[in-house]
Order: sequence, then C-alpha cells, then structure tokens
Amino acid sequence: MAEHYWVETLGCPKNQVDSDKLVGTLVGDGFEAAAAPGDADLVVVNTCAFIEAARTESIDTVLALADLRRPGARLVVTGCMAERYRDELAAALPEVDLVAGFGVSLTGTTQPPATATATATPATATLGTAMPAGAIAPTPTATPVSLTAKPLRGSGSASGADAEVPSFDLLNLPRPPATAPWAYVKVAEGCDRNCGFCAIPSFRGKQRSRTAGSIVAEIGQLGSGASPLREVVLVAQDLASFGRDRSTGSVPGSPDAVPGAIDAPVGEGRRPLVDLVHRVADLVRWTRLLYLYPSSLDDALVDAILATGVPYFDLSLQHVSRPLLKRMRRWGEGDRFLDRIAAIRRDEPGAAFRSSFIVGYPGETEEDHDQLLAWLGEAQLDWVGFFPFSSEEGTHAAGLDGQVPPELVAERLRECTELQDAVTAARRDLLIGTRVEVLVDAPGEGRTYREAPEIDGIVSLPTDLAVGTFVDVVVTGAAGPDLVAEPVGPDGSLSVPPAVSPDGIPVGALR
Repeated sequence: MAEHYWVETLGCPKNQVDSDKLVGTLVGDGFEAAAAPGDADLVVVNTCAFIEAARTESIDTVLALADLRRPGARLVVTGCMAERYRDELAAALPEVDLVAGFGVSLTGTTQPPATATATATPATATLGTAMPAGAIAPTPTATPVSLTAKPLRGSGSASGADAEVPSFDLLNLPRPPATAPWAYVKVAEGCDRNCGFCAIPSFRGKQRSRTAGSIVAEIGQLGSGASPLREVVLVAQDLASFGRDRSTGSVPGSPDAVPGAIDAPVGEGRRPLVDLVHRVADLVRWTRLLYLYPSSLDDALVDAILATGVPYFDLSLQHVSRPLLKRMRRWGEGDRFLDRIAAIRRDEPGAAFRSSFIVGYPGETEEDHDQLLAWLGEAQLDWVGFFPFSSEEGTHAAGLDGQVPPELVAERLRECTELQDAVTAARRDLLIGTRVEVLVDAPGEGRTYREAPEIDGIVSLPTDLAVGTFVDVVVTGAAGPDLVAEPVGPDGSLSVPPAVSPDGIPVGALR
C-alpha cells in the first residue's frame, strides 16, 4: 500500500515551485497525495525565513501540523528557514523528525552539502489537495524559539555556473503537470545584489540561472496534463538579471561590474530575459513576469512584455526617497520611477502596475514618508504591498542608526495602506461597464491580465464557465480589489443584465 504525503507551503511563489518539485520527487518515490494532513504518512512544511513575521508563521504552522498528524507519521521541515536555522530548529522543535536544509532528500537520504547555492525561496498556497477550511489553526509557540543565522555557505566562492550545487537540486528537478490553467516557473536561484535589508543571498547564494532549454522543457511538462496550460508566470529573486551569470564578463552598469556597488541602469547589452520572454510567449497565451528591479527595465524588456499581451509590470521599488534608497543600497528615486511608468502608459494606457514598499527602514524621516504618500497618490498603481522593516541578522541595515519606533512604523503603514486601498478601489471602479477578457481559473473565478494569480484581486464569474477558457465579459460591479462580471453573448449583449441599485449604480460598485 502506497504511503501518502502532505506538503504545506509558506512564503512566495518561488517556494511554491520548489514544493511542486518536491511533490514530483515524492510521487516518483511511490508516494500519493493525502486528502488532509491527518491522513498523511509524511508531512512536509516548506518554510519561509524572509522576515520575522514569516518565521513566526512557519513555526506556528509546524506546531499545528504536529498536532494534526496521525501516530507514526513523519514531520519534515524544509525550505529557507530550515537552511538558515537548521541546528536551532532541530533543537527547539522535538516534534520534528527531520530538519532538511538544501541538498537533503525528504525521504531520509542525506545528499552531500552544497558550498554555494541551492534550491528555493518564499510562496502562499497549499500543494496537492486543498486543505479543508480551518484544518490548521496555528497556535502561538509556547516558548520563543531563539534563532541565529548561519553564515553564507561558500561566501566568496564562484558565482553562477561555476558554483558547486547540491546533488539534490530542486531548481532542475522535473515537476508534475499543472493542475490549474496557470503555473509559476522559476528561472533562477539566488541573487547577486546587495540590498541593505535582505538576507536572502546569505542562504540562497549567488544567482544561478537555468538554461532557456530547461525552462522550455519544464513548461512542456507542466502542460502535459489533462487541462491546457494557458499562463506561465516567470519568477526569480532577480528576474531581470536572468542569464547574466551564464555569460562571460559583466554587463556594463550591472551590480556585478563593481562588487557591492549601488545599482545603476543596465546598458543595451545582452538581455537573456528578453529572449526567454519571446520563447515562452510562443508556448502559452499569457506570459507574466514577477519581481523586476527598476534599474533593469529598459526599452527592450518593456517592448517584450507589451508584446506578450500581458502589460503587467511588477516593479520592486521599496521606496521613493533617494537618500533612503541609498541607505537601502538601492538604485533610483521617485521622479525616475514616475517617468518610467508614464512612458509605459503612453505606449499602453491599460498597463497594470504592482510594487512593494518597506515602511520604517532605519533613517526614514517624516519627509521621506510624506514623499512616499504623495508619490502613491500621483503614481496611481493598481496593486501595492507594504511591509514593516524587519531587522535581519547579518544585513547592512541591522547595524544602521535611526531605527524607527514600532508604533510610528505601524502608523505609517496604516496611512500608506488606507491611501492605496482607495487608489486600488477607484481604479477597479473605472473598469465597471468595460469589456474585458478573463481566464477562468476555477468555477466562478477568473482574472484579466491585470491580476496576477494568488496575489491580486479576482473577477467573480458565473460558475458554469469552463475552467481554462478565455471568455469575453463585461464588468458589472466592483468591491475593493475584486470585480464582478458577466459573459458577453453572441450578439454582444450581457447574458445576464447587471443588477442596479435605485440610484442606477451597479450593485457591488464602490463610488
């Protein structure tokens, strides 16, 4: 009788890809998916260690699953947190049978340790059969777990293709066919940048890009199931730098030209990502890119994105104050960002924009914060995420002066969120009455090109539309980030007229 697995994934889309590859490995070893954590013989938690809140969530999830597992079931912790805090986790969590860092098989066979870089990164989703609602209710840890980050393995070693990689290398393992009409595809591991707040290079290593051929082959695997693959979402820690580590020499102006330097705009040299985008766009209807550094968004890359028919730009900005960005070891400033966004909108007025910002970075002044608020009002981005600064051991920012009091960080977060929520709602309202194309992701739920899966809002649809199909609809209502739409009939009319309130406003619309 086959053993059963359950994989719980925390963090970002890159970690979701790693979990998919773990599942492919487990299935190859004869395991079958469990219907719930309590039915599994092997329970795996793929953790995130990006910031303190993510680590707390990871520990709480491990403890909750330890309570849910059946007698005799094995509990394994893997992912970023397992790699960064392996020994501490093993000592602090006796409930866990194995803390498997990078290069360790989850079924118990330890592989030779890596000396430079390895597998995954942070995501938000559950592998295999969806967990029943309320199945996990994370319980606060009874005793705080003290964690000390390990130094970077192989620090100072060769980068990219010259670095030693783990023999159990998730980056290039096969994946099972996609079960949704879209899929994340991770094109590189690690990062060569030196952002002041980020610890990821310390446990993910230097950038290590895949070959374009291996990526194309993986997309073929993902689309080999019963349902067609309609959208590919390319992800990496530094997506725009894809392929540079596989090239000889350095691109003028790139971060590797002067070690430790602040980012500068790249030149018009090699752009492997542009070629990759064109190749992927030949395979699927929609190609989406997540996490683009603004310094790398040149005209060639913008043109390639627009040519895919998915004018969606996820720009990693982090702030708009030039002095603060310098303290972050980041390139750019608010006016440059606005100019680039405006130029893209001139070429494609319907372009959608997402970004993320750190609030409360050491040295952030009231002037910096007011500048960010004003910028958000002017930029009118579709989607924005705000994160409180998290002091990460071993990073440049951990030793900076000018720490912002937590209560002030919370106040600034609230102000940013309230402003952006209003902007997002207003931009969604503008779509009411317009005709758009949606990809049906699940019964009653779809997306236009403006919404990245699992991250942005959704479009509520009639439940009888076939999953995996593209459908023309008219937006009939909006509720904050989400839309309501009805299919367009053969004669161009709505299949179901929109409901309206006594004052004539479509039901669900926010005015």
